[in-house]
Parts: sequence; C-alpha cells; structure tokens
Amino acid sequence: MDERRAVVALFGFAVALAIGYIAYRFVAALTVAVFLYYSTRRFYKALGRLHLPARVRAVTVIAFLAVPLLLLLSYTLVLLVTETRRFVETYPVIELAATNVAWLGGVEDIPELTVASLVEAYHAGRFDRIIDFLVANAAVLTTAITGFFLNMLIVVIVTYYLLIDGSKAHDWLRQFDDGAIVREYLEAADEELEAILFGNLLNVIAIALIAVGAFRGYNALVPAAVQVPYPTLAGVLTGVASLIPVVGMKIVYLPIAAAMSIPIAIDGSYPLLGYVVAFLAVAVVVVDTIPDLLLRPYLSGERTHVGLLMLAYIFGPVVFGFYGLFFAPILLALGVTFAHTALPRLLGAEDGAADAAS
Repeated sequence: MDERRAVVALFGFAVALAIGYIAYRFVAALTVAVFLYYSTRRFYKALGRLHLPARVRAVTVIAFLAVPLLLLLSYTLVLLVTETRRFVETYPVIELAATNVAWLGGVEDIPELTVASLVEAYHAGRFDRIIDFLVANAAVLTTAITGFFLNMLIVVIVTYYLLIDGSKAHDWLRQFDDGAIVREYLEAADEELEAILFGNLLNVIAIALIAVGAFRGYNALVPAAVQVPYPTLAGVLTGVASLIPVVGMKIVYLPIAAAMSIPIAIDGSYPLLGYVVAFLAVAVVVVDTIPDLLLRPYLSGERTHVGLLMLAYIFGPVVFGFYGLFFAPILLALGVTFAHTALPRLLGAEDGAADAAS
C-alpha cells in the first residue's frame, strides 16, 4: 500500500511540475486572465438577474471589454495615421528620415491610403527597401505577432472559463480543509481580490469620465489654438494610463501639453502659454490628484493598505516585467489576507483575537 501511495504521489508530483512549467511559460497571460476575471466577476453575477445562461453572460462580459478596447485602438490608430500624414506634409520629415534610415530610402512621400495609390507605389518600386527590411526580419516579426495573438487567445479562454467554472475550482480547493483555516482563507482572499481588482476597473472608468469632462470643459473656455486635441480620446487614454504605476496619467497629459506648446513657441504667441499652464493645472489637480485622494481609499480593498497597494504597482513591473502590473497586486492581496486570517490561527491565536486583529 505504501509503495502504491509513493508511486501515485510521484506521478502527481511529475504532473504538477509539468503544469507548473507550462503556467510559468504563460504566466503573463494567466495573470492578466485572473486580473480580468476578478475585475469583471461582479458584472457577470449582475447579469444573472436577467436569467441569462452562464455562457451568454461570459461572452457578454468579454465582449464588453474587447469591443470598446478594439474601437479605442482603431480610433487611435486612424488619428495617429492622419496626424502623422499631416505632420510629414508640413515638415520635411521623409527626406530627413530617408537619409538616416536605410530601409526608408527611395520613399519620397507617403502615398494616399487607397488601394490604387498603394498598388501604384508598389509597382513603382517605392516600397522595395521596406519590403527587403521586413523580409530580413520576418522571423522576429512573425514570432512577436504570433506570440501576441497566442497570449490574447489564452487570456480570452481562461477568463471565459474562470467566469463559468471559477466557483467549481473554489469548491474543489475548499475540500482540503483543516480546522476551517483553508475555507476561511480562501473566502477572505477571494473577497479581497475581487474588491481590489474590481476597484481598479471602477477607478479606470471614473478617471476616464472625469478626464473627458475636464478636457471638454477646458476646451469650452479657451481659444482654439490651445484646445486639447480629441478631448474624448485623450480622456479615455488618461483613464487607461491610470493603471500604470508612478507615471500614470502623466504619459498622456504631458505630451498633450507639449504638443500644444510647440506651435505657440514657433509662432511667438507666448501669452497663450498661460492657457497651457492652466491646462496642466486642471490635469494635475482635477484629473490626477483629487480622484487619487478621494477614490483610491474606497477602491483598494478591505484589508490591503493603500500605500502597500501603490508600492505593489510600482515594484511589480520592476521585478516581474510587464505582467507584474497585474501580478504584484494579486500577490499582495493573497499575502495580506493570509497574514490577517490564516497566520494567527496557525500560530495558536484565539479566534476572537484573530478577528480583532483583522
């Protein structure tokens, strides 16, 4: 009997190592999936009031995230192409770039974004060096593109099945209970993760709405020369950028201020720079500081300290890379919940003392 148990245990250990290795290889996608699951689970449960099937609710939640993101990226790309074309038509950028970047040689100007213009430019040989550059780096580009879409597919699939079967996995873990410690810890960690990560989603939405209102209000009061370009898009991007630690929303409103200042400096209309300073004041105070002081304490979870959460967002990307932005808050919530619930019990503290400490 002991030999059979040893063989089964060894087999289980080998399987666990294999699963752990696969999870490690795709830790970024799995982390983002867990982040999205806890961010959207309340919305998924709320749809249950409409008596929709679980699969329909899961698809609705994922579409609710994916469709606005695709529209935002598409809109941003179209505006970027439009503004870039306008910029290169105004300034001799192509000529300067062609003399310094080898694969841009032969491109005198950017053709019209129509099928006929692109085909004509291709037959004229204006894209030969760009095509040669892409062919030479095809392996790297293919690996990057396929890796991106593979990770996105993993995120969608894992998020979908976590929404549908997450409670089953939770119930499976609860069967390994020892004096109710496991059950208490899992329930507390589950609630804390949902509070923190759902709070992040609410924070992004709230800041995006505040930024859109602030930028549009600013545009209504200032001359056209110093208005925020595309205030709705700028406001939404500001909300999304609030997820990034330390720099956060500054990566949106500081470039906007710079873009507003450069034409003013070139034209010598220095009195208009006062409006740019006013825009920065609105962005820093109304969009960046006040929401952070008022909203974050209510959206940071029940046990996790706001300062610790901010440090997690700062240190996470530094230690783990990009996915650390999502992984560090999850790890922090698990650790803080363990310290408040399971650790006092394991150290022999009375139930009443443990509850008081939490």
